[in-house]
Amino acid sequence: MIITSLRSKIRVVFSITLFLLVALFAFSIKYDHAIAEETNVAQEQAISHYLYSYYLKYGKIDEAYLDAQNVSLITDKGMVVQIERFFKEKGELKRYAVDTFRLKRIIIISNDRFKLILENKNKAKFPLKRALVFAVVFLLIIFLYWWIMKSFNPLAKLKSQIQTFSQGNLDIECKSDKKDEIAEVANEFDHAVTMIRELLHSRQLFLRAIMHELKTPIGKGRLVSEMLQDEKNKERLHSIFERLNLLIDEFAKIEKITSKNFDLTIKPYKMSDLLEASIDMLMIDHPKNLIDIQIIKDYSISVDFELFTLVIKNLLDNGIKYSSDKHINVILENNQLQIINTGEALKEPLAHYFEPFHTSKKGLGLGLYIVKSILDIHHMKVEYSRKETENIFTIR
Repeated sequence: MIITSLRSKIRVVFSITLFLLVALFAFSIKYDHAIAEETNVAQEQAISHYLYSYYLKYGKIDEAYLDAQNVSLITDKGMVVQIERFFKEKGELKRYAVDTFRLKRIIIISNDRFKLILENKNKAKFPLKRALVFAVVFLLIIFLYWWIMKSFNPLAKLKSQIQTFSQGNLDIECKSDKKDEIAEVANEFDHAVTMIRELLHSRQLFLRAIMHELKTPIGKGRLVSEMLQDEKNKERLHSIFERLNLLIDEFAKIEKITSKNFDLTIKPYKMSDLLEASIDMLMIDHPKNLIDIQIIKDYSISVDFELFTLVIKNLLDNGIKYSSDKHINVILENNQLQIINTGEALKEPLAHYFEPFHTSKKGLGLGLYIVKSILDIHHMKVEYSRKETENIFTIR
């Protein structure tokens, strides 16, 4: 498994360090026991040799010597019987044997002169000073690990703020009064957020001011058109001003979509109802002469009504604009909406037309950009296919 997280790498480093420290301490204890064992073996052999020599010379056991060597003579008959049985069962009952019995180091010396059972009370001392040193180093490593991991807390907070920012919330603050590198990154990001927030606010103010100023001449134009006597021209002007008003509203929606400054109102709607509302938004006379609708199987979909009808309206509008016969077919079936027209195939991949202000002879080049932006918000997509002379746009 490849470790990519910085936290994980630090954990691995400290884990290995602690493991090596504990292993070193355990090895040192084991080494001390081995040295003590060698010392005991040499001491016990020397005691056995001395006692035999002393007995040959004086005919008795030098108990004072045994006391000086911290070795005691076992004389309790019951204990002697148990020890002999233990050594016999292990096959160690011989002239000279050493083993541990009930956590005691027992020595049996048996020869033609005497038979002794001794307890060697010499034991390896616990290295208290070394243990204290290892404990201090162990706690120091733990403290360093905690200290380093704690320094990552501002990074987690910064990550949370960045996620909030990516979701469109610009009202965040992530300043830090610390002096480390994470604080420097946090302060730079906070500065960038402030600049972006001010830029977006100024852009929104600029666009809203323009749209507000455009509303005034449109309103005056509609008022003047009411004074015309010719009903045909009056209706034509009404239609023009209504179209201009609708365009301004669409620009306002575009501004909200691109700045992520909106709240979705998701509700279930029948696709046929959404399609009908979209056709009304086209504001064309006799839509049935331009749009042929085939509802093979209607279905419901959960969307934001205003935004999604704008998607369908733009696709319908593009279909009519770029159709060679100014006619489109709309098919509802299998949980998908198909808009089909007869005309030239797209010269560029569909992704090219998703870019804002792409080259367009019959508009601003925003139609499919708006479509893509709104469908992304709804986690949906539009697909393009070509069949003979027909262009087919499908919303799935």
